[in-house]
Amino acid sequence: MERRTVATPAGDARVSLARAGGRPRALLALGHGAGGGVEARDLQAVAAALPPLGVTVALVEQPWRVAGRKVAPAPAALDTGWLPVAEALAADADGIPLLVGGRSAGARVACRTALRSGAAGVVALAFPLHPPGRPERSRAGELTGAGVPVLVVQGLRDPFGRPGEFPAPPPGGALVAVPGADHGFAVPRRGAPTQEEALAAVAGAVADWVLRLAG
Repeated sequence: MERRTVATPAGDARVSLARAGGRPRALLALGHGAGGGVEARDLQAVAAALPPLGVTVALVEQPWRVAGRKVAPAPAALDTGWLPVAEALAADADGIPLLVGGRSAGARVACRTALRSGAAGVVALAFPLHPPGRPERSRAGELTGAGVPVLVVQGLRDPFGRPGEFPAPPPGGALVAVPGADHGFAVPRRGAPTQEEALAAVAGAVADWVLRLAG
């Protein structure tokens, strides 16, 4: 992967680019969650699967992770560390659509900042609709208020929100359920689907939706 650093008011962010071969059809920027980095299995699966299909994938490591801190800052600070990266990628997109997204907390950041970043859509992997066991503390407004089409890819065993709990996707959006998968898209060792099949389902859903949106 090609790596670059982007300065933000929250500190330096780090971007790992998996470039599409030939003329790319879209650029997808993905952020990580509050409990891990860009090495997350779903982010890596998408970054491996989409470039051969004509989509450049940028995995964005937030400044707090680059600085070696263990705990994510408040949402406003996460947004501050994300927007300059999205804007820099948009400037480099050379006319192709920019889509933003991420897993868990990274998906929330992408939804909150989608309009300000000029994104054509949001890819939300394992969106944390509510804290486990607290459905009354819904974050559905971040999804419905994104202002652009949103794809949600959610595990059927995700304690942060199962697919049936989500509101209907806004126009152009979609909700894809991954059987057997939890918040990290891990599946039981025995049974179907296998771990490889679950990650292929995640990457396939993202690829289909992004390419359809890119036209």
